[in-house]
Amino acid sequence: MLPLLAVVLLVAAGVAVLVFQGAAVVFAYQMPRLVATPWTGRPEDRPTLSVVVAARNEEEDLAPTLDALLAQDLPPVEIVVVDGGSTDGTRAVAAARAPRVRLIEEAPLPPGWVGKNWASWTGANATRGAWILFLDADVRTDPSALRVVLDWALAEGAVLASVGTDVEMVGRWERTILPFYVQMVLTYFRTPRVNRPDSRAAMANGQFLLVRRDEYLRLGGHAAVCGYVLEDVALAQRFRAAGRPMRVGYAPTLAHTRMYRDRAEMFEGLLKNVHGTEFSAARQVGFLAALVGFFLLPLGLLPLGIWAGSWALSILGALLVAALFGKHVGFARALGVPSEYGLLYPVAVGYYLVLVTTSLVRGVRGRPVAWKGRSYPLEPRAPPGPGPNA
Repeated sequence: MLPLLAVVLLVAAGVAVLVFQGAAVVFAYQMPRLVATPWTGRPEDRPTLSVVVAARNEEEDLAPTLDALLAQDLPPVEIVVVDGGSTDGTRAVAAARAPRVRLIEEAPLPPGWVGKNWASWTGANATRGAWILFLDADVRTDPSALRVVLDWALAEGAVLASVGTDVEMVGRWERTILPFYVQMVLTYFRTPRVNRPDSRAAMANGQFLLVRRDEYLRLGGHAAVCGYVLEDVALAQRFRAAGRPMRVGYAPTLAHTRMYRDRAEMFEGLLKNVHGTEFSAARQVGFLAALVGFFLLPLGLLPLGIWAGSWALSILGALLVAALFGKHVGFARALGVPSEYGLLYPVAVGYYLVLVTTSLVRGVRGRPVAWKGRSYPLEPRAPPGPGPNA
C-alpha cells in the first residue's frame, strides 16, 4: 500500500497531465482554418503582393512551387528566387521561368547571418509589392492560396499572417514523428493565442509568412533577426513586442509540403529547430524532464495502481493511457496518417529524447548548428525587441 500523501500527489500529477494533454486538442480546435474560396472583386481592389523564395539546392522541389505560384488567380507582381550558392540545378529551374520569375544571386553570407535570413532580406529589398510573402521552396500552393491568405490578413487587420501547411508524410519515420512534432508546436507556442491581441504568444510559420512591407521594414525585417535559426518565431516576437496585430491559421488545402526527404534530413532539421543558435542547457534539461514527465511516466500509473491496490490510481492510470494513446491516434488521423502510427507515440517521444539529448551534448561542447552545408555558432540571445522605430 502507498501512503495516502503519495496517492494524493500522484492523483494531482495525473490530473495535471490530463490537462496538459487536453491543451493540444483545444489549441488544435481553436486554430482558424482557411480554405479555397471563389474569386471575388478585382485584382486592383487588393494591394500588390511580391513573393520571395529562398532557395539553396532545391532543384527537386522548386519547379512545382514556382509553377503553382505562376498559376495563382491573384498573380503576384513579382516572384523573386534568391539562390544561396546552390550546387545543383536550382538556378536553371528559376531561369527557365523568366521573365515571370526573377533569379537573384545572393552576395556572400555576412558574418552573424543565417543563410535563409540573408536570402530573405536580399529578396525583400529587391521587391516592390505592398505585401511580401516569404515562401519556402518546397511549398506548393493552391491557385487561390495567395488571394485567400491576403484577404484574411486584410479582413483581420493583421500586418503579419502565417499559415500552417499540409505536411506530406510518406515514410514510416515521418508518420511516426511529425504528428508529435505538430503537437509540440501547438502546445509550446500556444499557437492560436497568437491571434488574441491581449496575448504574449508569438510565433509564425516560415514556410508561408506574409508581411506588410512598411511594417516589416519599420521593425528591421530579417536584418533584425539575422542570427536566429528560428527566424519566423523571432520575427513574430518582434512584431508582438511592437504591438502589431498578427494572425496564424491552418490551411491544409491551400499549401502542401514534404518537410523532409529522408530520416537523416528529418533528424538534422528537427535538431536544428530544437537546438537553435540560442542554446540554453537549462532549457534543454527542462525539455527532457517535460517529455518524460508528461508523456512516458504517466503510462506507469496504471500498473502502479494495480500493484498498490489503489482504485483511484488504477482508474486515473487507465484514463491517462486512454487519453494519451487516443489523443495521438486522433492527431495522426487529423493529419492524414493511418491511426496505427498514433499508437507509436512513445517511439516519437523517445526520438525527441534523443534529439534533445544530442542538442544538450552539442551545446555543452559549443558545437555549431549545421544545416544545408552551413554552420552557425552558438550565441546567447535575448528575445528580439521591437526596435527603435516601432
